[in-house]
Amino acid sequence: MGMISVTATLRAALEGCGQTRYAVSKETGIPESTLSRFVAGGKPLRGENIDKLSEYLGLELMPKVKQSGTIKPGKKGRK
Repeated sequence: MGMISVTATLRAALEGCGQTRYAVSKETGIPESTLSRFVAGGKPLRGENIDKLSEYLGLELMPKVKQSGTIKPGKKGRK
C-alpha cells in the first residue's frame, strides 16, 4: 500500500475544510494566491506555510512505526 504524500494530504484537507481560501488566508496569513497555486498543483508551499496550514487544519505529522514498535529511520543525506 502506497503512502499518501504530505502535500496531497494538505491539499485534500484544505479543499475539504469548508472554508474559502480567502478565509483560510486571513486566518493563517498565507496569501490567497499562494493557496490557490498550491491547490491547483502549481507552486509548492514553503516550510513555514506548511506549518501554519497544518496547524489551522488540525493536522499532525507522525513518524511511521514498524510492527515491533520502533520508529523507521528516514533517509539521511544523499550519496
